[in-house]
Amino acid sequence: IDTINSVMEIFSNINNTYLNEITKKHSLDLKINKKPKYPCFEFKDEALQFSFTDKIFLKLDFLKGSINYRLQRAQHEKHLKKAIGKNKEPQLILDGTAGLLSDTLILLSLGHKVIACEQSKYIYLLVSDAVRRAMGQLDFLENLILVNQNSIDVYLEKENIDIVYLDPLFPQDKKYLKRSKSIYALRDILNLEKIVNNDDKLFMKFNELKPKKIILKRPLKSEIIYNTPNYQVKGKSTRFDIYI
Repeated sequence: IDTINSVMEIFSNINNTYLNEITKKHSLDLKINKKPKYPCFEFKDEALQFSFTDKIFLKLDFLKGSINYRLQRAQHEKHLKKAIGKNKEPQLILDGTAGLLSDTLILLSLGHKVIACEQSKYIYLLVSDAVRRAMGQLDFLENLILVNQNSIDVYLEKENIDIVYLDPLFPQDKKYLKRSKSIYALRDILNLEKIVNNDDKLFMKFNELKPKKIILKRPLKSEIIYNTPNYQVKGKSTRFDIYI
């Protein structure tokens, strides 16, 4: 699939207030009781999903699966906690590459406040819907600000950002992609939207702005392609490069 309509359709067998609100807000086209034309959004079981075919789709759920398992063990995220550091007060963190929100949720569960920036409109819609469904059960979501904007612009608009957190898409690895179908789907959606991966430039721009602290998540064995970090926190498969 190489192209996508500029106006993405949502297919559903119901017409409700929530669907009408998001279709109007994001210039989408709501179709009721019609056969989907893939790729498209579908609203099934009270949840929004992005369907590539009738059997291949991406739907997020923060209340079960691997992300919920991580949330249940958030205090065991020792490497991420070490990268954040010990602070007397909760930190205001700008997640410049929010993606599917997995690390943002951990940061929130550890008591911090997060502004999560996602450049993809389609990923943003899926994440927003997952947040909507989890809002009543994950109290820390009240400390989340989710935006569909360029993270540099958001940083320049906000004050008192304590940490800029960057988790760019790792280099394509077939074994990793097979294990993580959601990341595979995320890459496909970015390709559909024709969003170019400019993560290297994103880091350099933030580095030029000299925030208090930048945390850059990288594969453990990847080369340091930027300035030498002030220090590193290493896990089994990933590491955090910290710039202060």
